[in-house]
Amino acid sequence: MKIGIIPGDGVGPEVTREAKKSLKTACRKHNIKYKMIEYPWGGNYYLKYKEALPKSGLDELSGLSAILLGAVGHLDVPAGILEKDLLLAIRFGLDQYINLRPIKLYPGVWTPIKDKSPKDINFVVVRENTECLYAGIGGVLRDDVAIQEMVYTRKGIERCIRYAFELARKRERKKLTLVDKSNVLTFGHGLWQRVFKEIGEEYPDVEKDHAYVDAMCMWMIKNPEWFDTVVTCNMFGDIITDLGAMIQGGMGIAAGGNINPEGVSMFEPIHGSAPKHAGKNIINPFAAILSTSMMLEHLGEKEAADSIEKAVISLLSSGKIQDMAAGKMGLSTSEIGDLVADAI
Repeated sequence: MKIGIIPGDGVGPEVTREAKKSLKTACRKHNIKYKMIEYPWGGNYYLKYKEALPKSGLDELSGLSAILLGAVGHLDVPAGILEKDLLLAIRFGLDQYINLRPIKLYPGVWTPIKDKSPKDINFVVVRENTECLYAGIGGVLRDDVAIQEMVYTRKGIERCIRYAFELARKRERKKLTLVDKSNVLTFGHGLWQRVFKEIGEEYPDVEKDHAYVDAMCMWMIKNPEWFDTVVTCNMFGDIITDLGAMIQGGMGIAAGGNINPEGVSMFEPIHGSAPKHAGKNIINPFAAILSTSMMLEHLGEKEAADSIEKAVISLLSSGKIQDMAAGKMGLSTSEIGDLVADAI
């Protein structure tokens, strides 16, 4: 396996360092041959070269097995540049059309939802990752009128929904919920409804469900146990997955993947670069470590992936972690990485 490592900005290098410990240990344990190739792209690279991603960047990444990203965001770089020219450039350039977000409460992790336990919070969100408002189509007229257009294609919707049905079929409950706003966004989300119904006929073994996005935000808090696999558009997926991160214990435990099932996928913790915590060895690395587990599973190395997740569960259940927030964990970033590697 050839794994590209992009540590990025802020706390990115620190959490990536700990994720690499788990990757190395799991690969050694399961006799997996691998090579890591590190790339310096991020805020400092942009400040030096005035580009977030070199012209050869996508060509280099397209030859990898997968990518592990730390975090993107630098105080000295205007907001939007790194996100658009690095993060979105990779997602769009490598056609990573699925954003995959497990919403899973682990034992020993506090959730703000009263009376809910790990058995109640265990679902996954499949977010379309290359269309919707993120297509970047729009403009400004004399600074007084701004237009930002939602764009949906049958191809984009169909491949996302089919991926979600296939994933739901593999999960124990075999249930898929479509989240949209088709009662108001009748054109775009009407297309989502039609494609969902058409493809759903090919999956009689999967239970079909529907929720408007505003109702989804309520039910995720009141009854998260209702959900198993969720599929939605880019914009709504961006919002409800952050809500999901909170109910599973916070950004520090939330892992994610940008998936091209036929190409190169990228895995990352969904937290930002958190520059105020950078360089202090106090940031929570669990999300980056779990992203590594997701990456190995995606690459077909399920036993190695499971060994990382089980090691994380073991540490979280041990009582050694006092809090998931940076600086309040009771252990340093590097100590957590060492303990997970030891548990593997």
